[in-house]
Amino acid sequence: MSTILTQEALSLLQDLIAIQSFSSEEEGTAQRIEQWFTEHDIPFSRENNNIYAFNQNFQEGKPTLLLNSHHDTVRPNSAYTKDPFQPHIEDGKLFGLGSNDAGGPLVSLIALFTHYYEHPNPKYNLIIAATAEEESSGPLGLNSLLKTLPHIDVAIVGEPTLMQLAVAEKGLVVFDAVISGTASHAAHPNADNPIMKLPEVLRWFNNFTFEKESEVLGPVKMTVTQVSAGKQHNVVPADVHLVVDVRVNDCYSNQEIVDLLQQDAPCTLTPRSTNLNSSSIPLTHELVQAGIGLGREPYGSPTLSDQAKLSCPSLKLGPGDSTRSHTANEFIHVSEIEEGISIYINLLNEIL
Repeated sequence: MSTILTQEALSLLQDLIAIQSFSSEEEGTAQRIEQWFTEHDIPFSRENNNIYAFNQNFQEGKPTLLLNSHHDTVRPNSAYTKDPFQPHIEDGKLFGLGSNDAGGPLVSLIALFTHYYEHPNPKYNLIIAATAEEESSGPLGLNSLLKTLPHIDVAIVGEPTLMQLAVAEKGLVVFDAVISGTASHAAHPNADNPIMKLPEVLRWFNNFTFEKESEVLGPVKMTVTQVSAGKQHNVVPADVHLVVDVRVNDCYSNQEIVDLLQQDAPCTLTPRSTNLNSSSIPLTHELVQAGIGLGREPYGSPTLSDQAKLSCPSLKLGPGDSTRSHTANEFIHVSEIEEGISIYINLLNEIL
């Protein structure tokens, strides 16, 4: 592994941290990533704020491996005590917004692609895609870019996993739920007050169980996360509104979850979207087996990423720790980036 390449990747990450790149506002970081490819004489393309490139010896007929991570960030929360846009290293930790999610994985994948860009006859074609709007699940991120890219056979999605193998990831369906009743003046009798129906409905959601349990992702998890009703003290509202968050394992499609819940629920349920399906890669896939051979552990991830946009088998793998994502004073260890690039390179060495 080139020490120079690792140092360049670290420098790239510091530059990306210093450029504000909230979802849908990634113009500056897109330009900095373009600069990387220009400096390394790698032709690239840009669609909106998505930057992508193909390996030098890309050949039709070979399977294609996508390397993907994102360069947008969430907005910094109010608990920050450090400047989120001032990258600095303290005790081996690189601080800054997006350092861990997902700047570290992104620059490590870019370094990986650059390392293998000129490989004379790789078994897999390689595509690197540094994409936008991941944090917001927006329309101009990976989802739109996939319409431009050639067929993808397998993908590595760079997210902080402590370089362990996230071989499956839960999908997500968010429902808007409505408990209906009859509006009235609070002074009058009302046997159809929707607020009084709320405890029974909450008990139903709390007690409902999904039969199929995944070996790697466990059971489907359903949580009521928001409740709202009423606007005045003297008016019984016509409805109570709830938001229900359902994390879907790889035993169900999102549409199956929708059909199941709409059939049985004691209230009206409307899904906001069914696009964010669960994703997985077989434990027998050579990419996973190569990772296990390097001492990496497979596991199921409860958090969502752009894996949900992919229909091909995909592995979530990257430096950093997901528990640091979206936290105040976000950081990644410099050693994690060094290790990440090294493991990525060794992983592809096993399959290319």
